[in-house]
Amino acid sequence: MTHDKLNAPLSANPLFIVISGFSGVGKDATLDKMKKAGSPFHYVVTATTRPKRPGEKDGVDYHFLSEDKFRQMIKTNQFLEWAKVYGNYYGVPKREIEEALGKGQDTIVKVDVQGAATIKQILPDAVLIFLMAPSTEELANRLRQRHSAHSADLDLRLSKAREEIESLPLFDYVVVSHTDNLDLTVTQINAIITAEKCRSKPRVIRL
Repeated sequence: MTHDKLNAPLSANPLFIVISGFSGVGKDATLDKMKKAGSPFHYVVTATTRPKRPGEKDGVDYHFLSEDKFRQMIKTNQFLEWAKVYGNYYGVPKREIEEALGKGQDTIVKVDVQGAATIKQILPDAVLIFLMAPSTEELANRLRQRHSAHSADLDLRLSKAREEIESLPLFDYVVVSHTDNLDLTVTQINAIITAEKCRSKPRVIRL
């Protein structure tokens, strides 16, 4: 049993929280910080067909699947949402979410902007949080650090970010991702979740 499950508060109306934002904005770093801080949530592990990056672990960072396996899961309706992004498939396993919410656990999933839009259509009461870089220049610098050897890929991701900024009205909250001060980013996300727990009319998630 994982640390977050041991400490997860149970709720009659658990929240389903979607963390999204531009490629390279710091979604993984933010969630890693939340986990290390002992934030008591269930974190959904996304499935993908992209290759593992150095240091990543199957079943922890992602469920790394073959394209055939992924397509089979699509056919059997095992994803809450899925998409092909930059040549690779990504999908959110439905069963894991059902089990966590069924236990009354607040649940967090990380998806791209397209995935967040799809989830909002399926689950209107999901809490959507958009991570925003402090500036366009800072986002470009972060992307260069990850894709320095692929200038075409970098240009594609920057162009995609400019398009995705138009999706901001879809989200409930915007939080600036400070890579040099992740504690502040995590504090703001936790504050949002605390506020949501105090709603007079709780959000109700029905899968």
